[in-house]
Formats: sequence, C-alpha cells, structure tokens
Amino acid sequence: MFEPHKFYLFLVAAFLLSISPGPGMIYVLARTLHGGRAEGIASSLGTAVGGLMHVLAATLGLSAILLRSALVFSILKYAGAAYLVFLGGRALLASRRRPELAAAPAAPQPHPFRQGVLTEALNPKTAVFFFTFLPQFVNPAAHVAWQLFVLGAISVALNSLADLGVAFFAASLSENLAANPRFHRTQQRFCGVTLIGLGGFVAVSGEK
Repeated sequence: MFEPHKFYLFLVAAFLLSISPGPGMIYVLARTLHGGRAEGIASSLGTAVGGLMHVLAATLGLSAILLRSALVFSILKYAGAAYLVFLGGRALLASRRRPELAAAPAAPQPHPFRQGVLTEALNPKTAVFFFTFLPQFVNPAAHVAWQLFVLGAISVALNSLADLGVAFFAASLSENLAANPRFHRTQQRFCGVTLIGLGGFVAVSGEK
C-alpha cells in the first residue's frame, strides 16, 4: 500500500516533529508541573484525542479531494514540502533563543483531559499541519483514505508518546533544559536541518 521510500521519510519526519517542543508538549509540561504526573498523563491523552479528531477530518476531506484531482494532489505535495522547510527554519530560529519553560497555570484549571482535547481540537495549526503534511506520503494508486488515517494515527501516537515522556519526567526535564541549554539548541538545530532536507527531497522526488 505505502511506497517504502515515502513511508520511511514519513517516519523520520514524524519522529523529529514529535520530539520538537511545541504548544502541545509545553501544555503537558505546564499541567504536569502544576498538578503532578497524573494530570500530565490525562493532558497527554486529551491532546491525543484532539489530534485524532484532526486526523479524521483530514482523512475525510483530503481523500475526497485527492481522488478527484491530480493537480490538487501535486499542489498539496509542494505545499507540504514548503511547510516542512518552514518548520525546519522555525526550529533553527528557535535554537538561537534560550528555552522558555512554561509557567504553572493559575488555579483553578479545567479537567486536564477535557482541556487537552479542546486545546488540540480547536488548534487551527494542527489542522493545517495534517492537511499539508500527510498528502506528501500518500500513494495515489492505493487506498487514499486508509493511508491518510494510518499516517495520521502514527503521527498522533508518536506525539502522544513524547508527551507522556514529558509527563513522566517533567521535573528532571525542566531542570535539564534550564541547566543545559546547549543540548536544547543542538537538538533544535538537528531537527531543523533535517526537516529542511526532507522538505527539499519531497519537493524534487517524483512519483514512482
């Protein structure tokens, strides 16, 4: 079903994006530091459910579009490649700044699971991400909807594993980031350069 080279590229890109600190990870870190590990885990599960909502929406919408227009498929492919380059550039810029740890949210707070679902489900950047990221790795000759759902579910699973890791190791993570900002900058630079390279490769690679 999947073209092997595209699937391997997807796994690399999805893994790098999952370990790059973003709004979801910072949210989980803040809730964990505020309410403990259980609250962080609940927040992680909530963001996972919210992410799956975006996956379902992208699967339904993109499959209908991609099955009707090869031109739109190509446009989304290049838009997705450009988005990977953008994410890589943003990671490189972020590597020049000192990491800022999220402050503990003020009480009272909504239930962490419910807030996690709403935080992710109502995030328009997540919708843009899935609509531009997933089509690059789809084989249009196979079952498009199923491929989109599987790729999206893998991406959400990797993000959730990273978030759960943050929930389990929040205290030590925050201390290490504060004490060793060089490691954080190196990780951001590596992710940035790799994502830019992946975006360029996807843009110039043809269909096989």
